Amino acid sequence: MPAIVFTIVVFVTVVVVVFAFGAALVTPSSVLGARLRALATQPLQAREKPAARMKEKLEQALDPLSKAIPLSPTDVSRTRAWLIQAGLRESRHVSYYFGARLLFAFLAFVFMVLSPWASNLSLMVSVPALGFFLPRMFLKRMIRNRQQRIRLALPDALDLTVICVEAGLALDQALQRVGKDLQHAHPDLSDEFHLVNLEMRAGKPRAEALRNLVDRTGVDDIRALVGTLIQTDRFGTSIAQALRVHSDSLRTSRRQRAEEQAAKTTIKMVPPLVVFILVPFLFVTVGPALIQAYHSLVGK
Repeated sequence: MPAIVFTIVVFVTVVVVVFAFGAALVTPSSVLGARLRALATQPLQAREKPAARMKEKLEQALDPLSKAIPLSPTDVSRTRAWLIQAGLRESRHVSYYFGARLLFAFLAFVFMVLSPWASNLSLMVSVPALGFFLPRMFLKRMIRNRQQRIRLALPDALDLTVICVEAGLALDQALQRVGKDLQHAHPDLSDEFHLVNLEMRAGKPRAEALRNLVDRTGVDDIRALVGTLIQTDRFGTSIAQALRVHSDSLRTSRRQRAEEQAAKTTIKMVPPLVVFILVPFLFVTVGPALIQAYHSLVGK
């Protein structure tokens, strides 16, 4: 009997303690809950601090390297435009880019000095030059990949924009809604639409905001779309009809580009066929005959 009473008392005590602990953790005005939440967020802040310190050290290391390159305002503006087209919009990315170019060139030079080919003057010049231009190649590739993603996402965005405009939304609200709906499927185009809405909210005219969209992306399909929207806004015609016609022409151009790539496939397959099929075929067919002729001539 005392054992059962002791068990009940322990059970009730544990339940009360757990309930009180949970209530203190959930209640917003509880001092204990605030303390527990602070203790729970301390490891996350401790993990973020080394990353922030590493980022700060990287910026400090790359900033002198980036300033070591003599740059003109034209070079800086052109590079900034390339970085924006690649999705890197912050001003510090320019320092990262030029610092990375100098860093890659320096590492390539150190590698050549420590390598057995240090006496080769042409390699000592060409390899650091390749390291200097390597970040630019990566940047150009990032731009092409991002433009391709935007180009593939544009037909879906146009279809959603037509639906929103026909439902009664204005073009600004339609772009905002489409950008929100495409946030997970096509984040690049969603970010661009979000920036267009921010510029128009800040007071820029719609035509200027759309032209900035063309400059940020560098996609020909976006340029054609912006031209259509500006003309529609200027002449007061139906936006939904214009977007529907442009969407049809865009899908036609996509099909034509696909057919063009398919037509180029035949030409692109010729070098692999010659190198990997024709040459082994000649070895297999002509090789035994040549070997037999050699043995016959040596035997005589």
